[in-house]
Amino acid sequence: MALRPFSSVKTGLQSILEAQPPWLKGRRLGLLCNQASVLFDGVHFLHAASLLQEAFSQGLRCLFTPQHGLFAEKQDNMVESPDGVWNGIRVFSLYGGQRSPTHEQLDQIDVLLVDLQDVGTRVYTFIWTLFLAMEACERCGKAVAVLDRPNPIGGVAVEGNLLQNGLRSFVGLSAIPMRHGMTIAELARLFQAKHFPNLELFIVPMQGWKREMTFEDTGLAWVMPSPNMPTLETAFVYPGQVLLEGTNISEGRGTTRPFEIFGAPYLNCDAVLKRVNKWNLHGFCLREQHFEPTFHKWALQRCHGFQLHVTDRHTFKPYLTSLSLVALIIDLHRSDFEWKPPPYEYEFERLPADLILGNQTIRLSLEAGAGPEELNALWIHEEDEFKEARSLFLLY
Repeated sequence: MALRPFSSVKTGLQSILEAQPPWLKGRRLGLLCNQASVLFDGVHFLHAASLLQEAFSQGLRCLFTPQHGLFAEKQDNMVESPDGVWNGIRVFSLYGGQRSPTHEQLDQIDVLLVDLQDVGTRVYTFIWTLFLAMEACERCGKAVAVLDRPNPIGGVAVEGNLLQNGLRSFVGLSAIPMRHGMTIAELARLFQAKHFPNLELFIVPMQGWKREMTFEDTGLAWVMPSPNMPTLETAFVYPGQVLLEGTNISEGRGTTRPFEIFGAPYLNCDAVLKRVNKWNLHGFCLREQHFEPTFHKWALQRCHGFQLHVTDRHTFKPYLTSLSLVALIIDLHRSDFEWKPPPYEYEFERLPADLILGNQTIRLSLEAGAGPEELNALWIHEEDEFKEARSLFLLY
């Protein structure tokens, strides 16, 4: 299929359309996708489902969708998407009564194509939908083919502790750090090696992508992969700010800048700034921001807080910065701060914060008022361990 070049980086979707690899010939296809599964030719956004249906004579038999639905229309966690039909193709939701393809659904296909835009953070559920799909396909004797896309926050930096086995959940099913610095296809290779050795896995790599690139460097068009990931700036703060989902601090849902804006009615902005200014952390600036969320935590109540502005993406450490902020807010507001109780992403007993952090010791350190240096020491050796382990699976 001839496609008009627009970006210096070709995604796996464009590559598979142009190459039409022989391992797809005569095989029935399913596609795991959402609204960001597109190719932009400079004029039109062309959806992967339509392009693949046109390119391969056997066509698509069905679509599968991750959290938030085919068009990322569903807000928040545990807001489920129903099955449906789109342009005559059956659509099976993997975020509802089930989060893994069933045997009956996989009976319709031979190869599950995966074209999802990840955001480079462990708790973003798309990679765990991929994980569970790989598990189901191995069990049912089906192949998986991952069409690679960029890690929007780059493929160099790694940050955070490894997930502990006892805290596995739908926001973490394998021992990777919060900011993993891998593409979705590289993660698939790691998952196969560690968990699914008998799975038939095909990788369709990008062309022209380099690890130091951010999404802006690729020339590709940003399509928000979920309703609270509207911009690339959101993705850069998300590896840290996502912890706020496990607290009674608003993470900015119900504002136009989720995860960048945060606060609570009880927050003392002056006291926070005085302490933050003494830290030896770089690459960000806190601007005082008062806001009233239109929905979610503290809906229609005046919150005091900040907008987190990233001033240098190379020196900014999102995980360390946000965890340090939470520890500081706990220390300043012990009578008002609360950890959010369950449920969270279909877990009904364990604290959401523990699932997000992936290590209970870190939560206890936050409660004890640990500073940036103490927190960083908790995971720095695990970062080095992961960097060495992931090197076996990198494609670029």
